Amino acid sequence: MIKRIAVLVLICSTMTTVSTFAQKIKIKTGIEMLKQTKFKAIEGKRVGLITNPTGVDNNLKSTIDILHEAPNVNLVALYGPEHGVRGDVHAGDKIEAFTDPNTDVPVHSLYGATRKPTAEMLEGIDVLVYDIQDIGCRSYTYISTMYLAMKSAAENNIAFVVLDRPNPVGGLKVEGNLVEDGFFSFVSQLKIPYLYGLTCGELALMINKEIMSEQPCQLEVVKMKKWKRKMKFEDTNLQWVPASPHIPFAHSAYFYPVSGILGELGYMSIGVGYTLPFEMFAAEWIKAEEFAKALNAKDLPGIVFRPIHLKPFYSVGKGTNLQGVQIHLMNFDKARLSDIQFHVMEIAATLYPDKAVFDNADKGRFNMFDKVSGSDFIRTEFSKNHKFSDIRGYWMKDELLFKKRSKRYYLYK
Repeated sequence: MIKRIAVLVLICSTMTTVSTFAQKIKIKTGIEMLKQTKFKAIEGKRVGLITNPTGVDNNLKSTIDILHEAPNVNLVALYGPEHGVRGDVHAGDKIEAFTDPNTDVPVHSLYGATRKPTAEMLEGIDVLVYDIQDIGCRSYTYISTMYLAMKSAAENNIAFVVLDRPNPVGGLKVEGNLVEDGFFSFVSQLKIPYLYGLTCGELALMINKEIMSEQPCQLEVVKMKKWKRKMKFEDTNLQWVPASPHIPFAHSAYFYPVSGILGELGYMSIGVGYTLPFEMFAAEWIKAEEFAKALNAKDLPGIVFRPIHLKPFYSVGKGTNLQGVQIHLMNFDKARLSDIQFHVMEIAATLYPDKAVFDNADKGRFNMFDKVSGSDFIRTEFSKNHKFSDIRGYWMKDELLFKKRSKRYYLYK
């Protein structure tokens, strides 16, 4: 009896702690606001939900369960992006359809035979709801899934509702050139900069108005409450749920644009396969201390490079002693995140000329590098002298105009 009482006290204490934590969060995401309105936007509708483990309320309860249990909502289908509805699928792996064991609702894959919902997948659906925590970088595929789902909703006369969430790098950082014709792909599906400074709801408004202007969908964005553009994710007091296996923490979203483009080449370790995904650069041929010294001599705003010695558990450099640098963001607001990898490529070529990136990387990966960059100009021009100054102007050329253009879609100050 005493043990049972103790267990009950522990359970009640845990529930109280979770509830108290949720009350301390000032920001209300889209799902919280939908609950507050008693699901008005989807009331009485047959709902298809595009989500993954990041779709949770402030108490970390899944949006799947919330909609399934809501008495005035009929959840009839689930749709899984890359990594799957439950987040258990490795990057790039295809996903098959199945039935969700917790709700008995059918799950359709949007990262398998098709990445755009088909008419058959949408049969019997009145409204598609999108609730996924994105990371604010165009090569991260969830926004591509959102765009293709919006197109399918428009073609099949189905409403589309976005439950908005914070951009974890904030709403002020815009970096990189726009995607050019010939380089659109699932990792660069939209004509936006590499870091685009919008929430998924704001981006959906832009897509609907500009990209889908000839056939827009019936779009509704359920806004957040009290989110500000200057906020990084850590400022929100929300809990981070891993957006994918290699984005385990909120700060992982800050580092993804730091090394993700270079990482496509498999030229050096970027920390995937070690405990620092996207936070470092290392190789067998690098000497950590001199590499760090040369990079720090560049005096890049907000950034310090620390020498690191490691042995990756898997992926690039598995089981091999590597040396390199870990990136420390000392002042996030001043740092230009996506530029860092190009500085690393330059210093690598300067210190170790026989290891210059495009002379040594797998040429079969050049196409993917170009797609993620949104252009082949970055690769072809940089490879001439291996100097960031040769591409800096091109990389930055679209940023100011995009900032100005995107302001018309701002939902938050």
